[in-house]
Amino acid sequence: MSKATESRAPVAPQEDFAASVAAGLSQPRKSLPCRFFYDDRGSALFEEITRQPEYYLTRTEADILDANVRQMLEGASSETVLVEFGSGSSVKTEILIRAMGSLYAYAPIDISESALADARRRLTSRFSGLDVRLIPSDFSVPIDLPPDISRRSQLGFFPGSTIGNFAPLEAARVLDAMRETLSSGARLIVGVDLKKDVRRLLEAYDDAEGVTAAFDLNLLTRINRELGGKIDPLTFSHAAIYDSVEGRVEMHLVSRKDQLVDAGVGRFAFRAGETIHTENAYKHSIEEFQRIARRAGWRPARVWTDAMGLFSLHELIAPRTSINDRIADRRGKRSW
Repeated sequence: MSKATESRAPVAPQEDFAASVAAGLSQPRKSLPCRFFYDDRGSALFEEITRQPEYYLTRTEADILDANVRQMLEGASSETVLVEFGSGSSVKTEILIRAMGSLYAYAPIDISESALADARRRLTSRFSGLDVRLIPSDFSVPIDLPPDISRRSQLGFFPGSTIGNFAPLEAARVLDAMRETLSSGARLIVGVDLKKDVRRLLEAYDDAEGVTAAFDLNLLTRINRELGGKIDPLTFSHAAIYDSVEGRVEMHLVSRKDQLVDAGVGRFAFRAGETIHTENAYKHSIEEFQRIARRAGWRPARVWTDAMGLFSLHELIAPRTSINDRIADRRGKRSW
C-alpha cells in the first residue's frame, strides 16, 4: 500500500521488513516496498497528507461519491452485501452505508486485523444493527467469502486510487482476483486517479509544508528503530518525479552525498544523487483503465468524475457465469 491507497496498511512482521530492506538496498537500483510506510508515525503522517491543499485525491473522490452515490447504489437492496477491498479505516465507506439505509452485511477485506477491528468498532457505533463481517486477507488473490455472503448479490468497493500502485499488468491481475472473489454478475466501484497537468501531480506528492517528505523519510527512521540501523535521515531528501513513458509518479529518497549506510541488515554504499525508489502511483485516462478492466474480464459501465477531471470512479460489471465456469476459470487461469 502507498500514499495513493488512502487506507492504513499492516505493520509487516520484522523478519519481512528486514529481508525486504536487505534485498531492496542490494539492488543496482535501490528500492523499498511502499507497504512499509505505515508504522504508527507513517499512518499519522499520511492522514496529515490527505489534509494538505495540494493533495486533491481524498477530497475529490469523496465529493464524487457524495454527488453520485444514489446512481452507484442502483439495484442494491437490503439483501446486498457491500464488499470492500483493502478497506483500511473504511472512512469513505460510510457514504455508501449511509445512503444504502439497510444492507445484508458489510464485508471489509484487509490484511491488517487491527485496522479491521478499529473499523468495526466505529461503524457499529454509528450504524445500529450493521452486520460487519471482517475478512483478514490479501485482496490481491481470490478469496472464498462466507457461504451466506457468497450466495447474495454483492457490490464491490475499491476506493482511494489503490489500483494505481500496481503496474498495468499487475492491476489486471488484481482486478481479475476481485472478479473471482465476487459473485457472478456483481458490480465493482473502483477509484482511479486520472492523468492531468504534471505540475499538479507532483505538488500532490511533494507538498509545500513538507509532510510528504517527512512521510517518505520516516522509512529511514523505521529502519533505525526496528532493525538497529544508523542512518542519518538528514543525509537524504525526498523527491517526486513523473515518468511520462510509464504514466506514473515516483517517490524517491535521494542521497545528499557519497556515503556508506548502516541499515542494520548490512552496509550499503550510496553515491551523491543515488536514490531509493519508494513508491509508484500510476495515473490513467478513462480509456486506459477500461482496457485494463476488460483484460481482467470485467465489462466497464458508467464512469463518474469531478468537474475538473481530476479523479474518476468506475463501475465494472462481472459477467454472469455458472459455478462450473467459475471453477474452471480458477483452475485454468488465462495466460498473462
